[in-house]
Amino acid sequence: MEHWYPDGQQIAFSGLNPGKVWKVFLISKDGGTPQAVTANDVSERDPSWSPDGKTLAFGHVDFDHVEQMFIAVFDVKTHQISEFPGSRKLFAPRWSPDGRYLLAETVPEDKLRLYDVPNKTWHSVEVPRSINGFSYLAWSHDSAFIYFDADVSNESKYFRLRIKDLKVEPLIDVKGNITRRFPAQLGGSWSGLGPGDTPLFVRDISTQEIYALDLQLP
Repeated sequence: MEHWYPDGQQIAFSGLNPGKVWKVFLISKDGGTPQAVTANDVSERDPSWSPDGKTLAFGHVDFDHVEQMFIAVFDVKTHQISEFPGSRKLFAPRWSPDGRYLLAETVPEDKLRLYDVPNKTWHSVEVPRSINGFSYLAWSHDSAFIYFDADVSNESKYFRLRIKDLKVEPLIDVKGNITRRFPAQLGGSWSGLGPGDTPLFVRDISTQEIYALDLQLP
């Protein structure tokens, strides 16, 4: 998941070099050499900038040792890394556009938790038991909703979480309306929000064919 810096001058992203673990990198909008945020040999994913641009949150990920997982915070000014309070067994952080909340997923239950920044408290989000997993969590531009993909009884559906009362509501039966979604590298199919918080999906319209070549040898 890539995330633009608030001033649009650089991008934070997760990348994987051959034989290495996933790391969080920064790169200028003009290109150049990506710079790793940390030199640690630990897996890092899902970077998310705070709206003021002062910190970058990302997941310190180890699914084999979930008790060691937490949300790390990178201080842009000091370059110091710290552990976000109360974030053990959490990953995939998402700052709200207004900076009031930080949303994260839990391990191993695969649920959602919401951190209220002014009150410094975590809240558990009750989701229907039929929902299995979450993909591509995206905040609405007014910080009133979180949109996400999820599987329900082997059907792909699109939901949104209303922040004011933490209620989940279904929006679209994706599988019934969009055929052949393009599979993402980390599982599932990408979704996101466009202008006006319009849901976006990637449809795969490519074809695969088998060719036979006749070789003329000298």
